[in-house]
Amino acid sequence: MGIWSADEIRSFLAHVSDDRLSALWTLAAMTGMRRGELLGVTWADIDLDAARVAVVRSLLSVDYHLHASDTKSGKARVIDIDPLTVTALRSHRARQNEERLAIGAAYQDENLVFAREDGLPLHPEQVTRWFRRHVAAAGLPQIRLHDLRHTHASLLVQAGVHPKIVQERLGHYSSAFTMDTYAHALPALQAEAAQRLSDLVHRA
Repeated sequence: MGIWSADEIRSFLAHVSDDRLSALWTLAAMTGMRRGELLGVTWADIDLDAARVAVVRSLLSVDYHLHASDTKSGKARVIDIDPLTVTALRSHRARQNEERLAIGAAYQDENLVFAREDGLPLHPEQVTRWFRRHVAAAGLPQIRLHDLRHTHASLLVQAGVHPKIVQERLGHYSSAFTMDTYAHALPALQAEAAQRLSDLVHRA
């Protein structure tokens, strides 16, 4: 499991800010969605005014052929997104509309948020290759695309977000599983808790 720091996430997102799929990388980092979930999301699943994304399907590669399925847990979930991610998605939608107009009748509209210039689905393996190239070009420690999910969860745990919320964002079956998986993020919280108690007692 590779984990980036908040500074490394910030550097990566700055590096890909001009990339055609910058909103994809942003959504991956800021929601912890799986690769297939990101590629399966449609505009009908996103409410930009309410700042929420419904995760209801996944686009997978089986013998390099694309296959749509339910989420890994088999359950849909709704994830709140931050204002900067909403802005990134709005900009992405505007760019996508320009591509649709440029291609005209040849555009294959499947209402996918992240698609090729002609509207057809992106292949998961290609997206992974693009991610690796961006990481290398940015000079950051090499991690897997899936590790953006682990990074998202670890940073939430370090920030003191309630385990139930982390579980819901990731789509895990239980908060106990979530905390067992990301126990590596707890030592910093233990030290912070000790300091807070000391401050409270000694001030008293």
